[in-house]
Amino acid sequence: MSFVAALRVSTRRVAFNATPRVRANPVRSAFRKYSTTPPPPEAKSSNTALFVGVGVAALTGAGYYVYASSSDSAREASTALKSAAQAGKAVTKLVPTKDDYQKVYNKIASILEDDSDYDDGSYAPVLLRLAWHSSGTYDKDTKTGGSNYATMRFEPEALHGANNGLNIARNIMEKVKAEFDWISYGDLWTLAGVCAIQEMAGPKIPWRAGRIDGFAKDVTPDGRLPDATQGADHLRNIFYRMGFNDQEIVALSGAHALGRCHTDRSGFEGPWTFSPITFTNDYFTLLFNEKWVWRKWSGPKQLADKKTGTLMMLPTDYVLTQDKSFKKFAKAYADSQDVFFKDFSAAFSKLLELGVPESQWVSSEPWTMKTMDEQESK
Repeated sequence: MSFVAALRVSTRRVAFNATPRVRANPVRSAFRKYSTTPPPPEAKSSNTALFVGVGVAALTGAGYYVYASSSDSAREASTALKSAAQAGKAVTKLVPTKDDYQKVYNKIASILEDDSDYDDGSYAPVLLRLAWHSSGTYDKDTKTGGSNYATMRFEPEALHGANNGLNIARNIMEKVKAEFDWISYGDLWTLAGVCAIQEMAGPKIPWRAGRIDGFAKDVTPDGRLPDATQGADHLRNIFYRMGFNDQEIVALSGAHALGRCHTDRSGFEGPWTFSPITFTNDYFTLLFNEKWVWRKWSGPKQLADKKTGTLMMLPTDYVLTQDKSFKKFAKAYADSQDVFFKDFSAAFSKLLELGVPESQWVSSEPWTMKTMDEQESK
């Protein structure tokens, strides 16, 4: 069902519990709605309430670029620039500040709901997936991949099966890039992921600027992103390669609170939760509180909730309830949204920084970008 502005209401409906949760973004949360009709209350139903470039100081091999006013200094700095984006920045002598990046964040937030006919009315889930997939290619042993070079701009990485449909997100981001041409693609895409989480009522995500744009030679090989048809061993192989542990694997899986699968992209179909444009811990509560059955259809193996048949879970989702180590973390997140938000924020921030040398960061400490609600409430 499309997002329709005329149907926005000031009070959130609840699916299974008459007491609504405390929302992170009380103003914008009123604009969220169900895309899939939840079942009526039952005495023992799931206890699920639904809620709703580089901006671097461009760098030399050992530190930040200094944009001097003299032509000699400018030419000297120019020889070390890593991409056309940085070159353009050197010409204008722009050294972006946190306020500049906040303006980029605001622009992204302003276009999240530009197309009411797209999925459930928001681009947030596909932008989150772009940030995730552009960062999750990191290999800690070879020190390759990650968000630093934004190599999904190039083939064959752009055509990898796991990246099907992300041309939509990249095209959306080109509109922002056209207005803020000084920001690197790596910073732009990861900042979009931060925006998607925060504007959909999720936790604050610490973020730093400093990624540089690479070249086609830097693309990563296929197979570095999770295969949803696999089990626990596969998840560990993929995430351990990036440097994550079991707790972080489960926390990051909670990103499935947003969005849905498409048959023309992954082959799978359907949303994980009843409110796929609101970031909550419903993904975990539904995993434990609903009865899941294997869907009978011509597509790849996936599960459906027995009660309504409108939700789905992937094999890699369901394994979180079967593997002993994964299960204890998934249950903790089902029991407490606060715990989930805290752990997800830390793991997602870590994911977005994979592959970026410490010397490149514009600031030693991450920034916390303000949501639109926070800025509007001033």
